[in-house]
Amino acid sequence: MNDDGKVNASSEGYFILVGFSNWPHLEVVLFVVVLIFYLMTLTGNLFIIILSYLDSHLHTPMYFFLSNLSFLDLCYTTSSIPHLLVNLWGLGKTISYAGCMIQLYFVLALGTTECVLLVVMSYDRYAAVCRPLHYTVLMHPRFCHLLAAASWVSGFTNSALHSSFTFWIPLCGHHQVDHCFCEVPALLRLSCVDTHANELTLVITSSVFVLIPLILILTSYGAIVQAVLRMQSTTGLQRVFGTCGAQLMVVSFIFIPAMCIYLQPPSGNSRDQGKFIVLFYTVVTPSLNPLIYTLRNKDVRGAVKRLMGWE
Repeated sequence: MNDDGKVNASSEGYFILVGFSNWPHLEVVLFVVVLIFYLMTLTGNLFIIILSYLDSHLHTPMYFFLSNLSFLDLCYTTSSIPHLLVNLWGLGKTISYAGCMIQLYFVLALGTTECVLLVVMSYDRYAAVCRPLHYTVLMHPRFCHLLAAASWVSGFTNSALHSSFTFWIPLCGHHQVDHCFCEVPALLRLSCVDTHANELTLVITSSVFVLIPLILILTSYGAIVQAVLRMQSTTGLQRVFGTCGAQLMVVSFIFIPAMCIYLQPPSGNSRDQGKFIVLFYTVVTPSLNPLIYTLRNKDVRGAVKRLMGWE
């Protein structure tokens, strides 16, 4: 305890994640639903990673970035969902200070990385559709690896900034986090000091890593739509719209909830509404990505047939 009566979380060593404890009957249902979606996430994303690695026809920039996205989703869900399942199943809702700090860091880092990676994927589709003759030069393997690395580095750097700022905030002996995860907005509510500087930093960096990527993605797909409308081939139109439509669906599932959570002050969020929004993009979206990208994808179906020896 400090001289002015303020307490740091590290002095107590734990937080209490309230989550959905106000609805005990809902917790049982949520446990089953979250577990099913988590298993779907593990299975679907591992399937994409393994298939992209084993089939040489999928050794392309698009599937390289898609494998990165699948690996990112595996890490993202694993950094938060197992602990959520434990909280939903048992009476104990505690998480250690170190555990909360680690969860906060990785959830924020991987979420930011995903936003940047989706920009890279939209640029790849722009180059493939709008600059087909220069595609192999523009999307050289070394450049693809550089873009992927830049996505990961930017995400983890941004998270380091927010995590350090958040955990320096003193608390007034109150360790109940009214959320299901350790997230920046939820932890800022626990502070007994002015957090306007933290909130401003959160809004600014969220604008950089949410709004700017969204604008770049929509610009890329706008150019793609214009190029596609000039095409004469019906097959080409269907193929391009199928691929780009899938990516735009993923973008909407990720960016809309992120804007609801991070682009307004923590005090302006409805806490219960925020829990369900976070639950959606943490649990549901990563499990849908493999289905969205592969369900009507001829390349993936062909790769499965080759792998199984059906052709």
